[in-house]
This record gives sequence, structure tokens and C-alpha cells, in this order.
Amino acid sequence: MTAPTTLAALVAAIEEPDAGAAAEAQRRLDTKTKPRRSLGRLEDLACQIAGVRRTPAPLPGRKVIVVMGADHGVAEEGVSAYPREVTAQMLLNFARGGAAINVLARHAGAEVVVIDMGVAVPLPAPAPDIRVERIGAGTGNFARGPAMSRAEAVRALETGARIAAELAAGGATLIGLGDMGIGNTTASSAVVAALTGAPVEEVVGRGTGVDDAGLARKIDVIRRGLALNRPDPQDAVDVLAKVGGFEIAGLAGVALGAAAARVPVVVDGFICGTAALVAARIAPRCRGALIASHRSVEAGHRLVLQALGSKPLLDLDLRLGEGTGAALAMGLCDAALRVLAEMATFTAAGVSDSGA
Repeated sequence: MTAPTTLAALVAAIEEPDAGAAAEAQRRLDTKTKPRRSLGRLEDLACQIAGVRRTPAPLPGRKVIVVMGADHGVAEEGVSAYPREVTAQMLLNFARGGAAINVLARHAGAEVVVIDMGVAVPLPAPAPDIRVERIGAGTGNFARGPAMSRAEAVRALETGARIAAELAAGGATLIGLGDMGIGNTTASSAVVAALTGAPVEEVVGRGTGVDDAGLARKIDVIRRGLALNRPDPQDAVDVLAKVGGFEIAGLAGVALGAAAARVPVVVDGFICGTAALVAARIAPRCRGALIASHRSVEAGHRLVLQALGSKPLLDLDLRLGEGTGAALAMGLCDAALRVLAEMATFTAAGVSDSGA
């Protein structure tokens, strides 16, 4: 299928998962040598993937985790425990294979694609293992004005969608979302508060580990930014432009592009969950393609999961980001598909079926 080239065409191209394929996958699981539904959410996962990929017998395939990095002007307000130089430094670490996401992706048999969506500190040249799709040198400080223009938000969304389409065309059958950006929990908290209407203090967490004073400062900065910019909760692109981030927008685009290409999306924690929520508000039909990997300890992630109607696969007290939860959950996705593909039926194994 031809990849859409504009945001409007992308939204129009996204279909609901194939309920018939999902139902047939469950019927096949019911013939396996086990009591009906005894593998619980593994069976649900297999059926969800079958519906998204529109086949009752999907097989494990190429797994890719897209890690997008960008900086946030709001970091000027002292909302992070780390300087923003760390964003560029960590992208280089990802490219060299030395970060947690690299370790866990190798364990899962997944590739890591590292993308610079707009770090403030220029990366040293050459950095051949980092794909450069910069929208700008970090967003504006949303405590003093919009984070970006609407055109920049749309460009970031369409960039992410294009990357997902390329990966799908190259054989990717499962795409994970990962993030990196000093200040991005502040931006994500602002986006979630704007989209859900939740009180800011219920959304904001400690991010990279700020102290009580830092937490109070984050809450105040977000309140001021929302009051100043007045993002429209009925327009997710406006919310992105007013208080979001280049990597949040790009990851939302990846989710949309993957859904349009019939590829399931494994969503990491709070920042990636925020991107997924933006995607779902832009194109509600993409929800069926989203797999919540884990429940983050970040306060706002609970609200994100509720807004998406998602039940996470894991709860490990993770709060790192980078796509680490997505990498861990990809193993469960493969396990679910292997049960569907490889487990013997009652008839083939000569085992009596109780019918229950």
C-alpha cells in the first residue's frame, strides 16, 4: 500500500483492526492443547496483533524500536535534575549501543533506530548511526510562548509517519516507541493536562528525580504555560504546538504511520504514552494498534493509560524511558504469536478436548 504523504491523508488511511482476523485467531487458540482462555492476556495479545496485521496467523518478524530525541526550551526553568547537554550525549550513547535500551533491545532481538528530532547541542560529525530529522534546535520555552509553530508540529508528525512507513516497507512487523529529551516529562505533563483536563498536580511527577522544590517548580511552570498558551483540548495538534516537544510529535507520527501500515505499536512509558494519546486524539482508529508495554511510576502515566483505555502488560516500577519497557514487552508479543503458530491442537496431539 502507498504511504500517505500528508497528515490528513494519514488519518484517512488508518483502519480499525480486522475483527474477523482477531476472532479467527481466538478460535484457533481455542483448539490448542490447553483449557480455553488459560493463557489469558497472551491470547488477547495474539488476537490484537492478528487484528492489526489483518491475518489470523501472524508470525513474529522484524522488531524495531524508534528512539527519538529532542530538547525542550522549558528546561530553562530549572525543571530537570540534568543539564540539556545530556540529550545529545545520550543519543550518541544509543548509537554506540551502550544504553539500557540497547541492552534490552538486543535481548528482545529488536533493532534500535536513533533519530535526532531537534537536540539543542549539535551532535559531533559524523554520527552515521543517528538519523537527523531536525525540526529545530529544541523547542521554545512554553512558559514564555508556544513551544513550536503549528507547521512545525505537523512537520514532526509527518516525519514520524514517514519513518514508520519506511520501516513497514522494509519488513518491520512490530514497532516500539522510545524517547530521550531533558525536560520532556514537563512537556508531556503539560500535554496530558491539556488533553485530559486533569489538575496539573495530579499529572506531574519527579521525572529524572527532582526534589520537592523542583517538583513544585514544575507544577508552577506548567500552570503558567497552560494559562499563557491556552492550548485547545479539542485540537491535539494545537496542544502539541503550544506545549509539546519535537520528539513527542515525532513519536505520535510514528504511531499514526505504523497504524496506517497495519503494524502494531508497542508504547513505552509516560512520554511515549503521551505521544500515543496525541495520536489517538488525532486519529481515534489508531487506538487498536497500540500496545501498552508497562505502567510507569510517573504520576501522569496512570491518566494516560486511562485516557487510552489501555491495560499495560508489565508493572516493573520503570521510569527510564528510552523504549526500555517496549523492548521488554516485545518478548511477550513474540511469545503470544509463537503460541498461536506452534502449539499443537487437540486433534494433532491426540489429546481429548473437554470443550471448556
